[in-house]
Amino acid sequence: MRFIFKTSYAQDINLAKHGGHVFWYGLLALLLLGAPWLFAEYWLAQLTFILIYAIVGLGLMLLAGFTGQFSLGHAAFLGVGAYTQAVLTNAGVPFPLALLCAAGLSATVGVVVGLPALRVKGIYLGMATLSFGFIVEEVLARWEKVTGGNAGIHIKAPDLFGWKVDSGEGFYYLCLFITVAATLGILNLLRSSTGRAFVAIRDSEISAQSMGIHLARYKTLSFALSAALAGVGGALYAHKLQFISPDQFNIIQSIDLLLMVVIGGLGSVHGAFLGAIFLITMPQVISLTKDYLPAAVGQAPGLQAVVYGVVLVAFVLFEPLGLYGRWLKVRAWFQLFPFYRQGMFKRQKSFQKSDRLK
Repeated sequence: MRFIFKTSYAQDINLAKHGGHVFWYGLLALLLLGAPWLFAEYWLAQLTFILIYAIVGLGLMLLAGFTGQFSLGHAAFLGVGAYTQAVLTNAGVPFPLALLCAAGLSATVGVVVGLPALRVKGIYLGMATLSFGFIVEEVLARWEKVTGGNAGIHIKAPDLFGWKVDSGEGFYYLCLFITVAATLGILNLLRSSTGRAFVAIRDSEISAQSMGIHLARYKTLSFALSAALAGVGGALYAHKLQFISPDQFNIIQSIDLLLMVVIGGLGSVHGAFLGAIFLITMPQVISLTKDYLPAAVGQAPGLQAVVYGVVLVAFVLFEPLGLYGRWLKVRAWFQLFPFYRQGMFKRQKSFQKSDRLK
């Protein structure tokens, strides 16, 4: 049990609440920086995909977890960013400028979707975004002069003003840098008045409006920021695969993204990363266990979809707070052990003594 005594209002919005945060996140940073030397090439590629999906998850978490606006067509923003990056990169545009264009165009499309969706909520908002996802997928398949149609399009390696990022290690570090920047951006946004307005809208739109929060403005802004992060993730996704086609951004991809934030834990930044880890590792676990299942089950073509559906239903029924919520419960349970209570009692006595000395 840790007691934090605050002496200024600025401590309420500190990114690191105490020394334990600095230590553990610093250790995680060292592990991620040393990943190319610690993991084989295959696992480094999987870790790169986790970082890419975490960026998309942060955007969807901002929209669904912190603003309460669910999207069933988020793969459309992923596709817009991926195709924008592919077209501009193949035209010779440097990677940073192409990435900004991918994020900007995805944000613009997010505003276009967000404005008509202001009058609907709940299942009707999901249907509206689902319809938009079908429209984007059809446009990507039919606009053959730009997107290559169903035949797909290849994309060159990232070009950072003359430096070709054509190795797995270099691209991993590029994704790591962008993921850290996106995470810090979301954390700072949530500490601001805009982030508090998002949370207020999620909790109660009527209460938020009565406090002077402009619902249309903040909902549209949430859609735009979420789409921009999805566009950035789509751009990195295209570079990682080096080939994209419209069928990669279909309804199944949208459901996977929503599954990622629900299982990770809605309303938490950690949940975006936990959900990304689940989304990338679950197919590996299924493929490893196929050999131990009966042939009729292990070789079934829809096994992965069935497992995903069962896991989603189980989390909705038994773990609505997701993986991060379960971790908080386990940590709270662990702190009930006698040595934690004894340490808490000693800290209380030392704090009382220091107060008397003052």
